[in-house]
Amino acid sequence: MNWFGQIGYILKDRQLRNKILFVLFAFAVFRLAANIPIPGIASEDLQKFFGESQILGLLNLFSGGALSNVSIIMLGMSPYITSVIILQLLTMIFPALEKLYKEEGDQGRQKFNQYGRIATVPLASLQAYGMLVLFQNQGLIGSLGPMTLFSSIVIVTCGSVFLMWLGELISERGIGNGVSLLIFAGIIARTPIEIRNAIYTWDPSNLPFYILFFVIALLIIAGVVVVNEGKRNIPVSYAKRVRGNKMYGGFSTYLPININPAGVLPIIFAMSILLFPGMIANFLSGSANESLANIAQGVNNLLQNAWIYGGLYFVLVFLFTYFYTSVTFNPETVSNNLQKMGGFISGIRPGRPTAAFLQKILYKILFVGASFLGTIAVMPSIIQGFTGIQSFTFLIGGTALLIMVSVILDFWRQLKAQMEMREYENF
Repeated sequence: MNWFGQIGYILKDRQLRNKILFVLFAFAVFRLAANIPIPGIASEDLQKFFGESQILGLLNLFSGGALSNVSIIMLGMSPYITSVIILQLLTMIFPALEKLYKEEGDQGRQKFNQYGRIATVPLASLQAYGMLVLFQNQGLIGSLGPMTLFSSIVIVTCGSVFLMWLGELISERGIGNGVSLLIFAGIIARTPIEIRNAIYTWDPSNLPFYILFFVIALLIIAGVVVVNEGKRNIPVSYAKRVRGNKMYGGFSTYLPININPAGVLPIIFAMSILLFPGMIANFLSGSANESLANIAQGVNNLLQNAWIYGGLYFVLVFLFTYFYTSVTFNPETVSNNLQKMGGFISGIRPGRPTAAFLQKILYKILFVGASFLGTIAVMPSIIQGFTGIQSFTFLIGGTALLIMVSVILDFWRQLKAQMEMREYENF
């Protein structure tokens, strides 16, 4: 079925059409909420402030400009993502939590996700307080009284919970991962603004740099597609087994391991972790305690250094790629499942030797995938350093581009799966 045939099939199928319309409706609600400011707060010069901060600028991009608008959903999906990161890190410390996440099936996952939802509320309150006080200390918004500050924190926290609920609704009633799609919507929403800024700051002498910039962007898109779709196929054979009067097995297949099994989550995780020190440092830089203010200012200056920021970002993305894969892919479980089904890898004994072999292959593949993700994450700083162009840097420089391409590929993959399932049912 060609592209036009697939589009025609989607338009004819009522369920698929309703799913896509629901996703578009959720996007519209998200964009509407992103432009509703917190009552009683007037933003003044936030765009320039976010343009000077790499971490906050990226967070503002992912929220679709909701942060610079001091919107009711100004924190975006950050509190929910951070709560999930913390819980997944805690699985390495508390065996009971690890068992709940890995061994108790769908019921355990649902309970684990519920803990994530509950943890989102205090994290959103903390981040809302830190951001509002930071804006106030920087003179970006007017002075907030205790009641105004309290009501604003409550509104922002409710906005974060609403956005979390909207993302889960997309996952349940639409197509694709709701969290990733909302981040994608936020990035896409900034495209017209970036185009406008590029036109206003156009300089004919920078034409070669713009050409180089877009050539690099095309190469990044090609690299993202290759790495996301790339797999290492491990040949698996199944022995012949006789059960009653029937014979099973006796065939060969492949066990695919993705080059980048973690997708874009390590970059989102790393961004969430990097956000906290910078936010706390900016908050404490206005402290009355001179020593504390100097330390906070030093940390802030450290994070604003492109080389240090880029190095930390790369390392965190690299480590989170290994960590997230270790949480979601367990070689011992795969080895046990193969053994139960009568499968084996040629030349490798079943059981622990198979698990060790899979672990070795996985680490080799992950080194390539993690290095690629880390390079993509710091690409905006590299491009900006070479070209001196700030327009489109976050949009096509690396992280945002990786998220957009990955989300589109995942969305299309799930959409095709839905179409194939319906064709099979009709057949």
